[in-house]
Amino acid sequence: MPLDPRSLGAALNESLTLHSTLCRREAGAFVQALQDGDDVLVACTQERRLFLELAEQSGRARPTSASYAPLRFVNIRETAGWSKDGAKATPKIAALLAMAMLPPAEPVATVSYKSAGRLLIIGELGAAEHAADMLGDELDISLFTLGAGGAMGLAGARQERRYPVMGGRIESLTGWLGAFELKWLRNNPIDLDLCTRCNACVAACPEDAIGLDYQVEAERCKADRACVKACRVAGAIDFNRVSETAVAAFDLVLDLRATAAFSQHALPQGYLRWDGRDARALLQLRSLVGEFEKPRFFAYKQSLCAHSRNQKVACQACIDVCSAGAISSDIQLQRISVNANLCVGCGTCTTVCPSGALSYAYPRAPEQGVRLKTLLGSYARAGGKDAALLLHSQQAGAGLLGDLGRAAQLDPASHGVPARVLPLELWHTSSLGLELWLTAIAYGASQVWILMTEEEAPQYHEALRSQMAVAQTILSALGYQGEHFRLLHAKDARDLTTLDLDLRSPAAQGVSRTASFAAQADKRATLELALDHLIAQAPLKPDVIALPAFASPVGGLLVNKDTCTLCLSCVSACPASALQDNALSPQLRFIEKNCVQCGLCVKTCPEKALSLLPRLNLSPERKDAVLLHQMQPYVCVRCDKPFGTLGAIEAMLGKLGSHSMFQGAAFERLKMCSDCRVIDIYSAPDESSINDL
Repeated sequence: MPLDPRSLGAALNESLTLHSTLCRREAGAFVQALQDGDDVLVACTQERRLFLELAEQSGRARPTSASYAPLRFVNIRETAGWSKDGAKATPKIAALLAMAMLPPAEPVATVSYKSAGRLLIIGELGAAEHAADMLGDELDISLFTLGAGGAMGLAGARQERRYPVMGGRIESLTGWLGAFELKWLRNNPIDLDLCTRCNACVAACPEDAIGLDYQVEAERCKADRACVKACRVAGAIDFNRVSETAVAAFDLVLDLRATAAFSQHALPQGYLRWDGRDARALLQLRSLVGEFEKPRFFAYKQSLCAHSRNQKVACQACIDVCSAGAISSDIQLQRISVNANLCVGCGTCTTVCPSGALSYAYPRAPEQGVRLKTLLGSYARAGGKDAALLLHSQQAGAGLLGDLGRAAQLDPASHGVPARVLPLELWHTSSLGLELWLTAIAYGASQVWILMTEEEAPQYHEALRSQMAVAQTILSALGYQGEHFRLLHAKDARDLTTLDLDLRSPAAQGVSRTASFAAQADKRATLELALDHLIAQAPLKPDVIALPAFASPVGGLLVNKDTCTLCLSCVSACPASALQDNALSPQLRFIEKNCVQCGLCVKTCPEKALSLLPRLNLSPERKDAVLLHQMQPYVCVRCDKPFGTLGAIEAMLGKLGSHSMFQGAAFERLKMCSDCRVIDIYSAPDESSINDL
């Protein structure tokens, strides 16, 4: 891998010294830099563990004072130098180094877990006892039997009872690490707490309805009751026992069943499954005892949420896409509810949220914007062209790129990661969405690619594909040539050949002048800044760009003026202040820039007079309050004071005119203002009053 310290130093405004064997003969230089208190960035991840051990021996393993210089790592070998383009990778290496030298993300609030090691194992009793034995005495283990067994070559429960055993029918299993709750129905005649496993009932049952899990199989039992006589001493069998619901709490759950207890893709932390072969789940359970913390990955602003208003539900994109089942609707409070304990930090909810009510908090959007600007800006300043931004995960994605780099060293047919492809490691690939993709294009990226693996839930693929369709539609309509956004799929090393070819795709047309704006904490503000820059640099400037209806975050609104009564219920429902009234006249005004296409106004309108119009309007009036509909005021037939709109009052008269309660004088009062209506009631000679009694 050719490295030119002068070129790299000039690109980074640093004086660099090249070390080729820092993990071996030159390790002393690394230790000396730590002891001098310098910022230390190791541009290789091969010997990360060794460097951490050296740092610990030097007393610099962890920040202990304000003068501590953090130790960080970046991979420029597999992702840059180990490529057929290695000789041209200097701009890319400079960009990766510049981004790696940025300060870490600001800390955020954390979510706490506390586990005392109370483990529940669910499965056939023989298999459950086998798993419990492998876990040793470090956990407080309870078993829930689902039959005698036979799986894993085990005939059933052993004679000696080492663990508490529960049985019956599971009704529900809910919770997370440190807070699982099992609810089950005790409906079996044999009480496992009283059973001594003497096997007398097993031997006495003529139907073989009792197995070595010491539970009665109701389908086989013919009510012979020989087992009851055999169990007279222990008294564990009672067919007249009333079924009852029991509840127990656990910190951890090991599930041996073929079907998981939870239907979501991302299982709760602390819930693991075991197939009887791969022991990693058992090893992981041993480490889940104690107190743990994770970042609170999201921030939520109810005032921006487009989920519900006035008992009407519209946008639920976050609920539909969440793979952890962490988001639910709270219709009474007009909001969503996010369970931080279940949240796995994928950030897909923030990506699909049209209003920015949900935002990714670790790292925050402005911090991601700085990373994008530093990466792309440093690449361009070092002479790089046609940058393709490759977003990938920290685990599977990074592993695949490492495998691809190694393949380029060993296989003449493998190209490796091209010099123009800039990898950006994320906690989760779907945590960046439309507004930051377009921001990356505005910062100078030619393309934005996302590497998807088996880590991502199936619904994430569709969500990102929908967002990309919107982004690509905008750029294509603006005249930017080529394919700017793509999902790359790779499960494991067997897909490296396809990935190798995908990464060599031709570049697309980018902006002629890069943007200088900073990504904002507000999603909509960032989107507007990116759109403004892309429109200003665009080869074409159409008046309107039609967008896909299923994921458009911007658009207009159509009003059927024949049915709209200007009741203005849509104005009160709009969470983005896109719809506005006029205090001086019956009018409905609309600011298209504010519209998030949530559909709350459509759901709220009693006359079904509204429909969404997904589009990007490039005219200046998009940011102004435009008059959608207006109507004459309806004046009181008695005092001529306006008290409603002509359409609303006429609609009311049409609906109530045939009602028996509104005939004659009562019907005329519908045409009066509230004051005149009261006066007319009390002044009418034929009206009866409670005072007449």
